[in-house]
Amino acid sequence: MPDWLELIIGFFVANVLGYGGGPASIPLMYNEIVTHYGWTTDPQFSNILALGNALPGPIATKIAAFVGYDVLSDAYGPAYGLLGMLLALSATIIPSAVALIFLLKLLQKHRQSPIVKGMTLLVQPVVAIMMVLLTWQMGSISVHSSGIWQSLGIAAVAYWAMERKKIHPAIVICAAFAYGGLVLSHSFA
Repeated sequence: MPDWLELIIGFFVANVLGYGGGPASIPLMYNEIVTHYGWTTDPQFSNILALGNALPGPIATKIAAFVGYDVLSDAYGPAYGLLGMLLALSATIIPSAVALIFLLKLLQKHRQSPIVKGMTLLVQPVVAIMMVLLTWQMGSISVHSSGIWQSLGIAAVAYWAMERKKIHPAIVICAAFAYGGLVLSHSFA
C-alpha cells in the first residue's frame, strides 16, 4: 500500500474513533503512528507530543502535520512533505467536521435523553484509562532514558512550577526541553 494511502487511513482511523477530541485521539494516534505503521519510535512520539503541547492549537492537527510531512518527505523527498502534511491534516480534520455537522442536530434534538447522557458518561472512564496508559508508557520511556531520580525531579519541579507558582505549562515544557538539551549536550561532550 502506498505511504500516502497509509497516512490517510492511519489518521482517519485514529480520529474517527477519537470521541472527545485530543485527549481521546492521542492514544489512538500513538497506536497508528508508532505501533501499527512504525512511522516514529516511542521517544520520537514523546517529543512530538511534548512539542505539540507547547504550541497553541489542537494537538491532533499538530501531530498529523508533523508526522505527515515526515513520512512522505522521508519516502519521496522533501518536495512531498507538504503533500503528506495536507493528507494527514485532512484525514484528521474531516472525520470530526463531518461528524460535527451531522451529529450536532441529532444531539441537540435528543440532548435531554438519558441514553445520550449515559453514553457520554460511559465514554469518560475509557478516555481516562487511555490517558493513564499513555502517561505510564511515556513515563516508562522517561525513566529508561534519564533515570528514575532525574525523572522524579523533573516531575516534581514541573508540578511545583505549574501548581504552586502558576507558571504556564508551555513555559514549563520549554524549560524541560532546554534542560534536556543541556543534559544531552553535556553528556555527549
